[in-house]
Amino acid sequence: MADTAIEWTERSWNPIVGCSLDSPGCTNCYAMKMARRFERMGTVAHYAGLTKETKAGAVWTGKMVQAPEHVLLEPLRRRKPTTWFVNSMSDLFHDDVPDAWIDRVFAVMALCPQHTFQVLTKRAARMREYVSEHGDGSGKTMSVLERISEAGAALADAAGRDGDATGDRILDGAWPLPNVWLGVSAEDQRRADERIPDLLATPAAIRFVSAEPLLGPIDFDMLRVGDAWMIGALTGIYGALPGNRGEKLDLIIVGGESGSGARHMEDAWAESIQAQCAASGTAFFMKQMGGPVKARMRPIPEHLMVREMPTQCGGLL
Repeated sequence: MADTAIEWTERSWNPIVGCSLDSPGCTNCYAMKMARRFERMGTVAHYAGLTKETKAGAVWTGKMVQAPEHVLLEPLRRRKPTTWFVNSMSDLFHDDVPDAWIDRVFAVMALCPQHTFQVLTKRAARMREYVSEHGDGSGKTMSVLERISEAGAALADAAGRDGDATGDRILDGAWPLPNVWLGVSAEDQRRADERIPDLLATPAAIRFVSAEPLLGPIDFDMLRVGDAWMIGALTGIYGALPGNRGEKLDLIIVGGESGSGARHMEDAWAESIQAQCAASGTAFFMKQMGGPVKARMRPIPEHLMVREMPTQCGGLL
């Protein structure tokens, strides 16, 4: 996959393609439109049937497809340390993606310690369940790391390499994978309340939120779970008990919507998030202000032109 124009990463990698609409942030999905263009061009066979035409334009059909093997293995062929956005054309934790497909993706990430992988999902509960799975202790149900190890061994065998050694390397490595960032999209307070608590409960080297398109104000230190429980996602202080500290976010990316039908983002929403991050020491990355035509998009104001990243993590040793 070619270098990407997404400012917070270097390259996109799409071992799985296809998706379906999940929340208001999906309405003007760029990937949905791009998938339609690929299908019309007819040059990328595995995009066939991913979208359909409606009066409102291209819409996902819900079909999910594994990309060809050469796409899955692309990071293994690149020695230069690179930051990869995983599945910019899909959602790795979509309900219709089998665990076996996810296992193969994680196996490749485990075998590429030189790279950093950024996984972004709207299906936060599925991601938490997958990453947290440790088996039932009976030997009948494998843990997620055991499954990933088997997937890596099979990939190595198919490439004529030592599958057993490859599988052992993954199984003996760190978990969660230290070179994998896990994140959720949150376009407004409701989606932040729904998704971020699951992200905080997910084992991860780096946890991040993409608030793009930002469709409303978000208070990251007043997340509501149920009727009353509050979570401070930036401070790590959960509930009303002082000193009760837990996991917290490492990075928040903010951006206004772009493209046809782009919805307005208030400057004050982005300014509030930047101030929250500055107060807590959380990395803040302002991607864009938004607008229907990217070339004529309003420049980021000087006081919001902050593009920080969390401390880089190392890979599997």
